[in-house]
Amino acid sequence: MSNNSQQHGLKTARLWRALIYSVLIIMAVIYLAPLFVMVVTSFKSLDEVRTGNMMALPLEITFEPWLKAWQSACLGLDCGGINGYFWNSLKMVVPAVLISTFLGALNGYVLTKWRFKGHQIIFGLMLFACFIPFQIVLLPMSQVLGWLGLANSTSGLVLVHVIYGLGFTTLFFRNFYEAFPNELIRAAVMDGAGFFKIFRYILLPNSAPIIVVTIIWQFTNIWNDFIFGASFASGEAAPMTVALNNLVNSSTGVKEYNVHMAAAIIAALPTLLVYVVGGRYFVRGLMAGSVKG
Repeated sequence: MSNNSQQHGLKTARLWRALIYSVLIIMAVIYLAPLFVMVVTSFKSLDEVRTGNMMALPLEITFEPWLKAWQSACLGLDCGGINGYFWNSLKMVVPAVLISTFLGALNGYVLTKWRFKGHQIIFGLMLFACFIPFQIVLLPMSQVLGWLGLANSTSGLVLVHVIYGLGFTTLFFRNFYEAFPNELIRAAVMDGAGFFKIFRYILLPNSAPIIVVTIIWQFTNIWNDFIFGASFASGEAAPMTVALNNLVNSSTGVKEYNVHMAAAIIAALPTLLVYVVGGRYFVRGLMAGSVKG
């Protein structure tokens, strides 16, 4: 009787497992279908795109759409491709991520290990900044950039993203350092270590998980941002997202869907690469400071 019950239980478990995997596979196919269409379309000629099935594999693979998207696609009146805007985004995202991550780590260190009167109010205000919509800061930020002489520049976009991302980076590091043993800090102080020495030799070497989380979060948000790029930069100073929008919505010439798909994939490659390289550390880093002790 017990053997029959065990066999019945195993069959039930297998059926449920098969059902779960079937649902997951169906959801994965639905989720990845647009990406499949983008990839196969980017390798087709324009004639094949117009006359063929969008789900079909290319009859003849061509890299011409990729080369044109990179070198000679027209974005309005500019027909120099997206390569310059791609480098604009890189020049914006790398310093913005590094600066906001460093300042977030410093803030988290101060708010947990060198607490001062009113530190909870300061942290509350920075936390509140995480929930301020983009649209609210557009006008004051544009005025500040004008006063600083950074309007319509990559440096201005770096400043905008550092300021807007500081609330998130501070939150990440503050929660991580909250679980860091205070005894190590007290021991270092007794040995004569100062503020920056403790930060450099004790906190930062043990912060790899949360640094990875912060870099992935900031890189993705900054690279994919459109509203700040469209508001504070134009022309040759525009980032990749603005250039991609201009390419797709350009009213000059024929709609070259294969070129548009290739450009969209190029725009997505950096964030995809970041997730492939560091994605497995993302959840691990978020959970690293969730349990104290």
